[in-house]
Amino acid sequence: MPVLHIPRTETPLVELFSSIQGEGILVGKRQIFVRFPGCNLNCAYCDTDFSSPESCRGEEAPGSGIFRNLPNPVSLEVLAGILSHWVQLLPGVHHSISLTGGEPLLHSDVLREWLPVLRDICPLFLETNGTLPASLQPLLPFIEWVSMDIKLASMTGAETPWDLHGDFLGLMAHHKGQVKAVVGEETPMEEIMQAARLVEECAPALPLILQPRTEEERISLTGRTLLDMQARAALIHSDVRIIPQTHRFISVL
Repeated sequence: MPVLHIPRTETPLVELFSSIQGEGILVGKRQIFVRFPGCNLNCAYCDTDFSSPESCRGEEAPGSGIFRNLPNPVSLEVLAGILSHWVQLLPGVHHSISLTGGEPLLHSDVLREWLPVLRDICPLFLETNGTLPASLQPLLPFIEWVSMDIKLASMTGAETPWDLHGDFLGLMAHHKGQVKAVVGEETPMEEIMQAARLVEECAPALPLILQPRTEEERISLTGRTLLDMQARAALIHSDVRIIPQTHRFISVL
């Protein structure tokens, strides 16, 4: 007898809040952030707790900064109800729903059930480390924007997964989105140029964002170093931008 497929419609979440997007080409756009637990990488610079909490920290009202605990796992019915209420409460304010983490694509089985519903509430923006191309492919029709990070070895402390990044970029090449790379003083120029070559070869229409690492609320690189990185990368890929983490400077989530 064949085993029936029972869709999963609930999963643990870390937090749910409304704020501005502080990174990349959508800087300043208001989003609803849905943060998923778990990550398949362990980047040295990352300060996010990836564990699955007993409850999800959710804002009482969008942008209020006042939180309550929602029991985990969170169901699609509960999440959709909250998001619909927030969008109706502040009409025209939210650009999109950011699916972030951790690594949201680790929850691809749940997302297959969630995304058709969530996209009817607000357009969807996926933030991902770009290492799970097989999980991305079936979800792409429901996602408006994809923001993929290139995990440079100089920043993460682990070998850059160039082949997986290339496969991932090939899938999102004709989608709206961006490619980000966190950079620091220790990032060699050759690494920057290799990232630019990868984007140019696999997804030439997408911008490459060089994001300087933030340390103690300050950018860790000099302006001159960033300009040099941009100049060298621009010899390979025409759309290279320097954009720091702006939300860190105005003290919002």
